[in-house]
Amino acid sequence: MELKLNEVEEMKRAFVSSPKNLIAMNAVSNNSLTSVALSRVFFSKYNHVFSNEVKTMKITNQKHSGRCWMFAGLNFLRNTAAKKLNIDQFELSQSYEMFWDKLEKANYFLESIIETVKEGLHSRLVSWLLEGLIEDGGQWGMFSKLVKKYGVVPKEVMKESFHTSNSQAMNMLLKTKLREDAMILRKMSESGESESSLREKKHELMKEIYRMLTISIGLPTEKFDYEYKDKEGFFHRISDITPIEFYEKYVGVDLDDMVSVINCPTSDKDFHKTYTVQYLGNVVGGENVVYLNENLDALKNMAKKAIENGDIIWFASDVGKMMEKDSGILDTEVYDFENLYDVNFNLDKAQRLDYGNSLMTHAMVLTGVDIVNDKSVKWKVENSWGEKVGKEGYFVMGDRWFDEYVYEIVISKKYLSSEMKEALKKKPTILPPWDPMGSVAKVK
Repeated sequence: MELKLNEVEEMKRAFVSSPKNLIAMNAVSNNSLTSVALSRVFFSKYNHVFSNEVKTMKITNQKHSGRCWMFAGLNFLRNTAAKKLNIDQFELSQSYEMFWDKLEKANYFLESIIETVKEGLHSRLVSWLLEGLIEDGGQWGMFSKLVKKYGVVPKEVMKESFHTSNSQAMNMLLKTKLREDAMILRKMSESGESESSLREKKHELMKEIYRMLTISIGLPTEKFDYEYKDKEGFFHRISDITPIEFYEKYVGVDLDDMVSVINCPTSDKDFHKTYTVQYLGNVVGGENVVYLNENLDALKNMAKKAIENGDIIWFASDVGKMMEKDSGILDTEVYDFENLYDVNFNLDKAQRLDYGNSLMTHAMVLTGVDIVNDKSVKWKVENSWGEKVGKEGYFVMGDRWFDEYVYEIVISKKYLSSEMKEALKKKPTILPPWDPMGSVAKVK
C-alpha cells in the first residue's frame, strides 16, 4: 500500500506538537549527531585506568588501508620479539606481510574461479567471489598462515610504500586485472580446455600480478642484515638472516597453539562447536580458518586470565558501533540516541547479525582489564590508527560493549577448558562465504 499524503500530514502534526522534537531538530541539524547525543554524565566519569595492564609499545598506524588484522597480529608478535632483542620500541614490517598476502589472495581467487567454472556467472557464489576478491582485510587464521610460510622482518628492513599506506588505487587495478583473468579462465573452460590448461594459464597470469605488486610495494626481502641498540645502549648486528629464520629465533610464538574463539549467538551456530567459512582464506593449501563458538562468559574469563598472566590478545569486533573516536571510548552508554530520537533500538546481538546490522569490521589487541570484585569492568585496547586517536592511540572498552560487539578473540590453548579442547578435535561445520563471521576479511 502506498504512503498517503494524509498519513504524512498526521506524522508532521505529531512531530511539531512536541517542543522536545523541535529542539532536537535544531540541535542535530546544526551539529554532528554524535556531539549532540554524547552523554555528558557518562563521558565525564570515564577514565583510562586499569587494575591489570600488559606493558606495550608506541601505537602503530595502518593509515588509509584495511590492514587492521595484520597490524593487530604483528603488534601481538612484536612484544615477544622486543623482549628477546632487549629493546623498548619495535615494529615488524606490515608492508612485507601485505605483499605476500596480496599475492596469495590473487592465487586463492584464481584457484576459486577454476574450482567454480561450472557455476553460473551470475550465481550468488561467483558474484560473491568477484565482488571482494583481494581486499585488505583478513582473519587471524590467514595471518598465521602468512607468517608460517613467509616469516617476518623488522619494519626498518622493508618500510611502508605509498600504496601499502594508501591501498585504494592499487587494489582497484588489481581487482580489474583479476576480474579480467577470471573471464579468461572461464572462457577457456567454456571452450572445453582442461583444468591443467587453466592452471598453466593461471601461472602466466600470476606473473602479471607479481609485477604489479612489486612495482607498487617493492621487492620483498629474502635475506637481510639488522642493526640495533638494546636498552643498555649496546650495538648489535644480525647478519644474512631470512625472514623465517628471524621469526624462529627472535619471535618464536607457536602459532599452532593459538585458537580463534568466537561468540556468535545466532540460532544456526551452537556453542561448544567448531565452524569454518567457505572460501575464507589467502594461502591455498594451508589450514582452513576454524572458529570455536563459545558463550560470552567463557570469552571474557579466558581474556581476563590471559591479561592477568601477562599475555595480550588479538580480537575482532564491530568497531563503528557506539565509538567516541577522539577520546577513544567504546561503550554502549557513550551516546544517548534513544532519548534524542525518542525511539528504542531493541535488536540483540544475534538479531543484529541475522539482519545485517552488525559485522566484524576491525581487529585490535586487548592489553589491559579493570577488575572489580573479580568481574571485568572495562578493557584497554591497542588500536592501529596512530597516536592522535584516543589516548595516545589506546582505547578504553566498556564491559557491556565487549558483550554486544566483540565477536572473536585469539587465545592460547592453555586457557581452554578440557571440553573446549575436545570440541576442537571435531570436524567444523562449513558456513557459506557470506556468513558474518567471515566479514572482517572483506574490509577494504
